Amino acid sequence: MTVNLVLALLFGVLTATVNAISVIAQHIASSRLPSTGRGWRFVLDLARQPLWLLGGLALFGSLVFQALALHFGPIGLVQPLLISELVLALLIRWLWLHQPVRMITIISSVITTALLTLFIIFASPSSGQEKSSASLWVITLAVSSLVIAGLIFGARSGSVRRRAGLFGIATAIAWALEAVFIKVLTDSITTFGYVGTVSHWPLYAFILCGGVGLYCEQAALHVGPLSVSQPFIVIVDPLVSVLLGVVLFAERWRGGPSHLIAGVVILMAISVSAWVLIVTGPESMTAHTPEVH
Repeated sequence: MTVNLVLALLFGVLTATVNAISVIAQHIASSRLPSTGRGWRFVLDLARQPLWLLGGLALFGSLVFQALALHFGPIGLVQPLLISELVLALLIRWLWLHQPVRMITIISSVITTALLTLFIIFASPSSGQEKSSASLWVITLAVSSLVIAGLIFGARSGSVRRRAGLFGIATAIAWALEAVFIKVLTDSITTFGYVGTVSHWPLYAFILCGGVGLYCEQAALHVGPLSVSQPFIVIVDPLVSVLLGVVLFAERWRGGPSHLIAGVVILMAISVSAWVLIVTGPESMTAHTPEVH
């Protein structure tokens, strides 16, 4: 293991830990609002809740750790590692909210952790090129933006579970794009410095995509149960991220086609075990929820 790989793993785990705290805190705060809230107005209402602000602070911390992880490692390694957020969130909910955890959920969390470890050791991709052609960026961003817009439009109506699911998928794609922009932005800061970065596009793409992702995530947490939105957010994100890493940064899997096939199989197995972990976990955050004044 190289020093860069160790640092990428360390900051990746820290990202998952802090992000788990953020999601739990903000979901509790979001569930306290009236169900009729919509649009950006309900985000402003959330800002009045101390617990949501705590989650926002944790979210900022996770962005810092994620930026460091992506600076030292490839997207195809860092983003799948963030699935460990599910296991860490389960542990936090058990310790903080004192929620009972079923045996099948515990087994699923162990399997998820083991598969992530196997992915890191056996099939994680290596870093590729730092820059891609302008045309490739335009095509990728145009397609991604159209898909996100379509999902948001589709989530305007329908059942609670359908809306939460569509917002969850939109969130996952937005966060995958955000990971790309974070990686490009950190490289821009390294090359041009903080002042010089202001005159380059990655900073503004990062801010815009972050705003869209935040809106979609808060909408997903607000309109439906966490058991619907979180599987899409946590599972779709790394899958899209791996694809973006290959397309935009030419990240390659070690060992050729055999490792590529093994990596895809392991990722799919991780997705299945993570899904079982979510659907068998506590359905809400209401049990023994601590009061925050």
